[in-house]
Amino acid sequence: MGIKKILAKPFSSYEVKKFLKANLNPLEAQMRVFENLISTAKDTNFGKDHHFEQIKNHTDFTNTVPVRDYEDLKAYIQLIIDGNQDVLWPGAPKYFAKTSGTTSGIKYIPITDVSIKQQVKAARMALQFYIHQTKNTNWVEGKMIFLQGSPELDKKGAINAGRLSGIVYHEVPKYLLSNRLPSLQTNIIEDWESKLVKIVSETVQQDMTLISGIAPWMIMYFEKLLAQTGKQTLKEIWPNLTLYVHGGVNFKPYEKTFSKLIGNGVDYIETYPASEGFIAFQDNYKEEGLLLNTDGGIFYEFIQADQIFEEKPKRIWLNEVELGINYAIILNTNAGLWGYNIGDTIKFVSLNPFKIVVTGRIKHFISAFGEHVIVEEVESAITALCAKSGVEVIDFTVAPQIEVENGLPYHEWFIEFKEMPNDINHWRLQLDEIMQQKNIYYKDLINGNILQPLKISPIKTNGFRDYMESIGKLGGQNKIPRLGNDRKMAEKLSTFLL
Repeated sequence: MGIKKILAKPFSSYEVKKFLKANLNPLEAQMRVFENLISTAKDTNFGKDHHFEQIKNHTDFTNTVPVRDYEDLKAYIQLIIDGNQDVLWPGAPKYFAKTSGTTSGIKYIPITDVSIKQQVKAARMALQFYIHQTKNTNWVEGKMIFLQGSPELDKKGAINAGRLSGIVYHEVPKYLLSNRLPSLQTNIIEDWESKLVKIVSETVQQDMTLISGIAPWMIMYFEKLLAQTGKQTLKEIWPNLTLYVHGGVNFKPYEKTFSKLIGNGVDYIETYPASEGFIAFQDNYKEEGLLLNTDGGIFYEFIQADQIFEEKPKRIWLNEVELGINYAIILNTNAGLWGYNIGDTIKFVSLNPFKIVVTGRIKHFISAFGEHVIVEEVESAITALCAKSGVEVIDFTVAPQIEVENGLPYHEWFIEFKEMPNDINHWRLQLDEIMQQKNIYYKDLINGNILQPLKISPIKTNGFRDYMESIGKLGGQNKIPRLGNDRKMAEKLSTFLL
């Protein structure tokens, strides 16, 4: 028995108890974080511009610090890039996390030494809670793969910059790297197809016990493994495979495909990391909901999603949240983000402790006719129908079709099926019926003859993969948007139809 396995149980018990003690009273923890953030940053450019020395409570804060997105913060980021210190947080960031922006091009999100330590700690806690709950430590001596972006960093000004997953690679304790795959040489390969071939060759003969990565790209990896070995499931290749850690996209639409590819006897843990901070993780792998990281250097605010575009929406903190309401989540962090709208929406599924589920993106909706269909609705609708019909969906996205000759407009669903439904027309009408049940405004538009029932445009095999490759976003942390309120993506997908 290896030393890691021997120490894993007592260490996880110690870590979990320490974490729970710090988060015992989450409202106190949040106020403690709030006060520390304000006092630490009061002498920064941002703190002086927004009179942090006068802020005594959350109301004062909302009166002086508006909700921002990246465009609103860009002038401060540029000051940092130009070499200025003490701009958003004391000193200078340790890294910039590079993310894609629709209007900003590449976004450079500051990551400080204290914030990256919290990122790594929260990721570690997800695994510690799993060990503490299951007492299963058999997997800790095996190999672990993290399908991620390249760890190769470049410079933005004087600051190292790269994808968050690549940055985290440099912060993992050295003693853990011996268990971690793929190798650095493979990880820095830019071409996704070449990288995947190399990853398969490096891992196929290993004793893999933990795998982690964004679901659609993991499926490509699994399929290449199975094709090369001739096996039916990953458990036949790796009998000791125990755990899949996922995040970044809703896993429900992929769950059936994963079960088929992986086989039985593997547990799943969901996490909610972002470039802006590690927000939550699943502390109980058998229960819905992610435990909000209330003592992790982030002070959370919430705005009801349907109010987010108002001039002065009501901002609340954790003491006023309610179950079942769709909130935009606003972050204030020890990396120097203030009133920052990351664009995600969440719902609380528990208030004791505070647990959330991610429901979608603020900008990913369809409301061409006032229906305001959101990501949560389309994902839960297609998941429910797939479960009922036995049909397997690889990926999908939805867009409005407004300009229709001699007919009513409709929502167009671009779907890549594993196998087409026997009766595609019946299947689409069932899907439309579920959507009407989930969104009363959509139902009213159908019944009022403003919209006709949705239509399905089947995508050819590997069509979404080919589309992502065509726009230079194949693999890594890139995701297919579920919804668009225009036809930009739909028009490009028209060349990938079945």
